Formats: sequence, C-alpha cells, structure tokens
Amino acid sequence: MGTSGSKARGLWPFASAAGGGGPEAAAAEQALARPRGRMVPPFVFTRRGSMFYDEDGDLAHEFYEETIVTKNGQKRAKLRRVHKNLIPQGTVKLDTPRIHVDFPVILYEV
Repeated sequence: MGTSGSKARGLWPFASAAGGGGPEAAAAEQALARPRGRMVPPFVFTRRGSMFYDEDGDLAHEFYEETIVTKNGQKRAKLRRVHKNLIPQGTVKLDTPRIHVDFPVILYEV
C-alpha cells in the first residue's frame, strides 16, 4: 500500500541498495546501470556556429561600418555596429569529437 507501480516492479531509479529490501533493491540497482531507450553516443560531432556572413560574404563575429559625424564643424569618424542583413553561419563540423555536456562521467588527471 502506498507504492507506485514502478516501485513495486523494482524499476525505481532513485532507490538505494543500502535501503534494504533484497530482490527489489537489487533490481533497482540494475535499473540504474542499464541504459533506457536507444543508445546515444557520448560524443558531439557538430556545434552551432557563432559567426555571421555579411552581404559581401565575409565571415566574422561582429561587423562595423564607418560613419562620418560632424560635431562643432569638425568631421569625425565613428564605428557603428551593423545588425541588419547578417546571415548566421549555421552548423559547424568539429575537428575532433567532444564529450557531450550531459554525459555522466568524471574526468580527472593523476
């Protein structure tokens, strides 16, 4: 009474082996070790690009245009950041695969 169906079958992922309960605790421990659903590799092969293309096809993180400002009769050049007509770079293939950020592994150096 008071147990859910997943706990009764021994598939509760948060049960600990130290909590007692012979076969039910052993089944819960095995449930943690085996993957759920389809196998997903722990590596990432692509990333989203952080740069943009402008109208000329140049690739950069930011684009600026030079504007001439007249103040008190003096001409002065200022840089103004361009926000329009920029196309995102898209998906970039990584040279070497990276480990996915959600992959449960502890990396250490001895």
